[in-house]
Amino acid sequence: MDKTHAIEMFYDGECPLCLRETRLLQRLDRHQRLRFTNISAANFDAASVGKTQDELMAEMHGRLPDGIWVTGVEVFRRLYSAVGFGSVVWLTRLPIIKQLLDVGYFFFAKYRLRLTGRCDGKCSIEPTNAAG
Repeated sequence: MDKTHAIEMFYDGECPLCLRETRLLQRLDRHQRLRFTNISAANFDAASVGKTQDELMAEMHGRLPDGIWVTGVEVFRRLYSAVGFGSVVWLTRLPIIKQLLDVGYFFFAKYRLRLTGRCDGKCSIEPTNAAG
């Protein structure tokens, strides 16, 4: 990963909510601090990043320039800090707010296929970690 990027975001380009969030972040990313990788693209191979497709679909993943992976709400904290919202992001680290966001994201990630109208038999995804 190019060291000029703060974080690489792995997003589901077939998820309407994920795509909306990604487009917002792309507009906010005036200094090209973010890298975006669509895990639903036909040419994307999860093995090329050392993950499985199921792992990447289960919850939001981000990769830092040094190769360290972050998941869940922490990815959003890193993304929004990189585009200049660090002064607001610190609020999400306060104990009660952090816990509420982590639990809320856990349930969103688990049921996002149903919530976004993409239920095709398997209507929930098991996140790999209950709290990031």
